[in-house]
Amino acid sequence: MSTSSVSKGCFVFKPSAKKKKTLSLEDHFSHGCESAESSEKRFKLCQDLWDKIKSDTEVLQDDLNRKILDSLLDFTRKCSSTRQLSDWASQMRASEIPTAALVLGVNVPDHDMTFQSLSELLQQSVTPHVASVQAKECGALKHLMKRVLERLMGTDVTVDDEEEEEAEQTSTPLHKSVDFHLLNIFPVFQKSNTPGKKRSSPSRDDPQQPPVVIIFKDLEAFNPKVLQDFILICSRYIERLPLMFIFGIATSPSTIQHMLPHSVSSLLCIELFQSLSCTQHLATVIDQLILTHHFPFKLNAKVLQVLMSIFLYHDFSVRNFIKGLQLALLEHFHSQPLSVLCCKKKDALLNVMQLSHSDLERIRNLPSFKRYRNTQLNAHTSKESNALGYFCFQEVCQKLIKGLHKYHKNYYPVLRCLHTLTSSLPRYPLGKQVRELHLICLEKNVWENEDYQTAMKLLRMLAKDELVALLQRCVEILQPVKSKKMKNAFLQLTDLLSIHMKLFSTLLEMNESRRAKKLSPFEVLRNEALEFLDNLVKSHLSPPESHTLNEVCYYTSSATVRRHLNATPRTSIQAALNSPYYYLQNDRLKTVDGSVSNSAPDICIAYKLHLECGRLINLYDWLEAYATVVSAAEGNNPDSDNYGKVEEVKHARFIRAVSELEFLGFIKSTKQKTDHVARLTWGGC
Repeated sequence: MSTSSVSKGCFVFKPSAKKKKTLSLEDHFSHGCESAESSEKRFKLCQDLWDKIKSDTEVLQDDLNRKILDSLLDFTRKCSSTRQLSDWASQMRASEIPTAALVLGVNVPDHDMTFQSLSELLQQSVTPHVASVQAKECGALKHLMKRVLERLMGTDVTVDDEEEEEAEQTSTPLHKSVDFHLLNIFPVFQKSNTPGKKRSSPSRDDPQQPPVVIIFKDLEAFNPKVLQDFILICSRYIERLPLMFIFGIATSPSTIQHMLPHSVSSLLCIELFQSLSCTQHLATVIDQLILTHHFPFKLNAKVLQVLMSIFLYHDFSVRNFIKGLQLALLEHFHSQPLSVLCCKKKDALLNVMQLSHSDLERIRNLPSFKRYRNTQLNAHTSKESNALGYFCFQEVCQKLIKGLHKYHKNYYPVLRCLHTLTSSLPRYPLGKQVRELHLICLEKNVWENEDYQTAMKLLRMLAKDELVALLQRCVEILQPVKSKKMKNAFLQLTDLLSIHMKLFSTLLEMNESRRAKKLSPFEVLRNEALEFLDNLVKSHLSPPESHTLNEVCYYTSSATVRRHLNATPRTSIQAALNSPYYYLQNDRLKTVDGSVSNSAPDICIAYKLHLECGRLINLYDWLEAYATVVSAAEGNNPDSDNYGKVEEVKHARFIRAVSELEFLGFIKSTKQKTDHVARLTWGGC
């Protein structure tokens, strides 16, 4: 990720005379004796899955935002039609600027995609005049007005800085100066709506005039004074220009009240829109992308837990969660040569027959295959087990791949059935979300979990109508699954459900007050149904590590994912400055005792020398030490008079290195002593 390599661009070194071969991304997928064809195939599979993740999440994003985006489109159309009405209420409403307060949540990295879709839909179906602005580009009123006009007009707009200085000298409000530019430019914009037709007095009531929509992506980050002045200016043109605002809010709608006084907020006609929560969004992404047998790449419990922890405790960003999934995908295909089998069943079976001898040997060394082989040795004689030749072993691998795909095909429907049963219980013993139950099943046998046993006891206490409703939902889950075992389970569960329905109707006619000491027919049938579901769980929800060849599909290095996503910039910078060879891979920078080579970049030499100093560093002493090290790197004679002499070039290089260290936060200027700087960091990370 970007933060883990922040120091890579800090150094420049003179390349050696020998030209190094530039490695493509495909070359990085090659492992030793692995053939180019195999590495290319792995790269192609990784690229296809990467694109599938991207396209599927974009489709999900559009589907999830469809309702809120349609509501916003209806709002803009309704506001446009309101101008045509002549009743008193409509005229009063028309004197205010229509404003949509869109509450998107704190997952700010996901907002860009939502606003991009909104802008495209507005331009396609409502109005071509849409301008989106962010707080970071609108620090002052003139900058905000400049961005809005440029994006509405499609041309560059210049606002002179002299006007701001003149306004300050004459104590004139700045927005009057900016208003002057607005007065000159907006009539041109209004005429551009109907080319070829002269319009002496543009009016907001013109039905042919589409609205002008201005989107504030991050309302909380805007300067309140700038926003207030902009609204006051726009309110002057509301009779001639059909303006409309959309406020992107990350926290709460009360933000508008905190940022705008009543005199300004009264100029807005605000309507609230609430988007889908980020947790619901993530649940849908996991359900459609991870909890499905159609996607061959899988995450083990620890990796998925890392991604979930980053989402829940850092940024609530679904976009960053997807980036973490893509990172794990790339790492898996790069580090696992057998990931060529991580694809659809048909392609995987074909790839098995094309495996080289070295690949087959890798399969033999997999921990899961060794367990499988030991099981076979116990079941058969050694003679039969050792008789596996090259082609016979390929057939065994094909059989195992088929078994792995069948496991995934049966796993997810049963997982959803179990979640349907347990999520209806009080206090959610196995988690409220299906992803929580999935994590439990990935780690160990779920039926050995104490919470599972508690859940089964609670299910045996359900009333008749509750149990029938749950069984009906399980039947609906199993019905579309095209698997022999799931079809059989569907038929058996359907029979149990029909018996429950008949028994239920019969018991209604009976006097339920009379009960024998033995179990009633309903209780017997309830226990039978739950026992059937319990056996279904034990048959299909075993953890993936218990299945042979799971290594080809499951990525397990949670430490790598955590290191990339939870990067520590200070650690990376200090590692680069202490050992530049780690990043630059230049043989001249190799050292044995951990010291920095005198051929290292200037900033590395200056950093190493500053570690030898105390709290205050004398710049002249530091410069002399630096010049001595650099002279040794240049191969000068230590006995010569010019050795270690501070020349202009060395002086300039030293100043640049010191400036870079100050920028990175290792030193700062101080007034305690002349020609000294203060050291800010101590020890390592």
